[in-house]
Formats: sequence, structure tokens, C-alpha cells
Amino acid sequence: PVTPTRSTDMMMKWLAFALLLLPATASARQGTVRYDRAIRYEFTIPERMDERLKAQIATQSVTSMVLAFDEATWVIRPADGERRAPAVMTDRPEGLTLRLKMGSTSRSDQETLLETHVDAGAGTVTETREFMGRTFLITGDQPSWAWKLTGEQSQYLGYTVQKATAMRDSLPVEAWFTAEIPVPAGPAEFGGLPGLILVVTVGDGRTTYSAKEVHPGPLETGALAAPREGEKVTREEYEKIVAEKMKELTELRGRRRDVR
Repeated sequence: PVTPTRSTDMMMKWLAFALLLLPATASARQGTVRYDRAIRYEFTIPERMDERLKAQIATQSVTSMVLAFDEATWVIRPADGERRAPAVMTDRPEGLTLRLKMGSTSRSDQETLLETHVDAGAGTVTETREFMGRTFLITGDQPSWAWKLTGEQSQYLGYTVQKATAMRDSLPVEAWFTAEIPVPAGPAEFGGLPGLILVVTVGDGRTTYSAKEVHPGPLETGALAAPREGEKVTREEYEKIVAEKMKELTELRGRRRDVR
């Protein structure tokens, strides 16, 4: 038999060490993240409203979202229990908030992103969105982000994170990602960085996703399934519908003001 040399013995020890690290490395490339998504309302609170009611009107919505990811695919959807029964317009603060949203001429007040599925390998995005009472299943190409790395670093949830910036529809986007989880994923369609995005802010706080819990590890069967519910449209078709409906809403608001 061949007697192992010292170099061979050292090599075997390093190999054993690498094999011990393999499960941890693999698990870091898939897992789940819980985010809080905060969306700032764009509607205007009437000046004539009672001051006590004004103080109770919500200025933003906060939804708990769960992201499931692996090396090339990710999907984000509301956490269990977040899909509540539709709100009803009443004289209570939540009912007044709904009334102001429904009458708003801001697209962000009329639209809610429910689920986003990104297949980076195929370069596609599938979304479900609610817009003015209708649910749409939208397919299109994955956005190409022109990220700029700023060199800024910080700590977040125990991870070293780096700052990157980009632009979307003339709005500034700021993302903090960690290379310690080496996947190009992030909340919604945001991704394409050399690490998982833990925080992203759009439009100086108009929309913010903030990770609250990170759980690297194997995913359950079906965790990365794409959404299927909704009226099927392309991105171009959806944008045309939105533009037409928002124009109608703006014109309607204008006629109401003329009547007054």
C-alpha cells in the first residue's frame, strides 16, 4: 500500500474541510426573506376635513411580503394572512383612506403589486397586479438595471451590505445588497446585483422594501412557482390599459370640479 505523504495528508484535510462547508455554501444560494413593503400614498387630504380625522388618515400602506429565491429564480408574494377581505368605504379612518385612494389620480394609489416572479435564466418577469378593481397577469422581459456601486458599506441583519443606485422611470433607486448571499435576487423585479438585496428604496421613499428576517436553506416544493391568476396581458397591453383608465379618471375629476 502507498503511504500518504505529508502534502497528501494536508490535501485530504483541506478536502474534508471544503466538504463540510459545501452544505452551508449551497444553502446560502437559496432560501426565504420576509420584507416589510411600505408604499406612500399620493392622494391629497382635503383641507376642509376635520383635524382629528386628518390625524388618523394613513399616509402609507405596509404589507409583509415573503421572497423565495435560488441562484436564478425568485418570487415574492404577500405573507400568509396579508390577503385580507376588501375594505369598505365608511366614515371611519380606514374607510376614508379607501375613499381618498379610489378618487386619487395617482397611479400608485390605484395599483397594487401582488406577486412578482423573475426567471433570470430566461430573462422574464411575471406579475399579478390589481388595478382599479381588476386583477392582471402580466408577462414581459426582465428589466436591465444600470446599477452603480457606490463603495459604501454597512451592517444590516448581521450581514455586510453594499450600496448601489440606479434609475427607474426617472425615479432614483437605492439598494443595499449582501455578497454573503451570492444570488442576483431581490424584492419584486429588483435584482441583478452580485448579492441578495435586503433593502431597496424607490423615489426617495415612495416605495421601500426592508428585510426583517433572512432564512437561507432548502425551499419547499412549489415555492418558486409563478403566479397564474388574473387577466393575461403583455406589459405593453397593461401599460396601455393603465394609461387609458388614468386619463378617464383625470377627466372625470376635472368635470366634477367644473360642476362645483
